[in-house]
Amino acid sequence: MERKAMSSTELFNEIVGTYRKHGWQLRRVLLRPETNSELGPDLSSGALPLTGVAIESGPVDGLWFSRSSHEEREAWELRLLAENPFALFETFEKDETEEQREEMRRELEARLRLYVNKE
Repeated sequence: MERKAMSSTELFNEIVGTYRKHGWQLRRVLLRPETNSELGPDLSSGALPLTGVAIESGPVDGLWFSRSSHEEREAWELRLLAENPFALFETFEKDETEEQREEMRRELEARLRLYVNKE
């Protein structure tokens, strides 16, 4: 029996719900222009849980989550917006600057783009 593919909205809500259940907070959303167009009505209507979340244009669709980690670190995870789960993870020390953190997040976005382009 063939399973029906989820819409981007259903997939988005399912991923966010799973992460929230485990204590993660959605912080940023990366969307390709075509996905942004597909989600447009749901983005503007409030049908997606995006309060206080930055939406950025990108070459891949991904969701950035964060939560506190052990030893006063902060964990960030970049989850591909796709039915097949794939995510990249990094922890940041308390004393790292926002510039250092942003540089690492951009590196993870580049790695995600490489992963998607290999498929």
